[in-house]
Amino acid sequence: MEVIDLNQPKKTIDVYYVTDPICSHCWALEPVLRRFTEQYGDYFNFHTVMGGLLEKWHDGPIDPANGIHKPADVAGHWREVGEHSRMPIDGSLMIDNPVQSSFPPSRVFKVIQKNHNERLAFEYLRRAREALFAFNQNISDKSVMIDIVNGLGLDGEAIVNEAEQPIGQQLLDEDFGLAGRLGAGGFPAIIMVNEENKGVKIVGGRPFEYYVDGLKQVLNTEELEPKQQPSLSSLLEKEKLLFSKEIEGMYDVEQSDVTSFVEKELLADQYQVKEILGEYYFTVTK
Repeated sequence: MEVIDLNQPKKTIDVYYVTDPICSHCWALEPVLRRFTEQYGDYFNFHTVMGGLLEKWHDGPIDPANGIHKPADVAGHWREVGEHSRMPIDGSLMIDNPVQSSFPPSRVFKVIQKNHNERLAFEYLRRAREALFAFNQNISDKSVMIDIVNGLGLDGEAIVNEAEQPIGQQLLDEDFGLAGRLGAGGFPAIIMVNEENKGVKIVGGRPFEYYVDGLKQVLNTEELEPKQQPSLSSLLEKEKLLFSKEIEGMYDVEQSDVTSFVEKELLADQYQVKEILGEYYFTVTK
């Protein structure tokens, strides 16, 4: 006879992810963040907070630390981030048809979060980043935002129109206030807070172990029980598209072994493999 305990641990930690749809370092963090939330998500409540990276271009420097004064400066910076992280970034759109503000897609995120749920809002954020970074689409363009929202099975036109109303900016301002109170001084910022309102702040993209160690600190424990990684078939079913780097990060697979790993884990008719900017990516067969 075995005694079992089916009580889920009470989630006493809040994890705040302060981000922005056009943050390249946030795109680079996706493989690490996904694994962290998949394996340790039972320990915390996860909140995505919009940080407001770019209201509009102006004459002064936007991001002097990275040498960014005008949209064209972004292209080179993004390409470097893409090459370093191996999360593909084209970036040429910032020369030809630059994103003028990250506020419109951020407002759409907030409206989906308010009208639907965090999961769909987070999926929208992911699709917007894929569109911008890998597929070089201007995600501040109304028609592009509508297409992305429609792809989630929601009414894109209604949601994007609502985001343009005062409520859209009001919701965004609430996030900016929260990001300020959390002391998020850059993107991405992960802030973990316990019941005593004490916490850990990790700014910038860091290796997986940083986030696990931060969680141990906030929970004041040496040992955490990670969940088994989801099977690749269930992960791809949920995510719809995964880059090679994301599969490597989730399953500790070498880049050279990804193709054989995928062939072993998935049936041939379950997925398609494509290539962009020198990186493989895998999609669910329609």
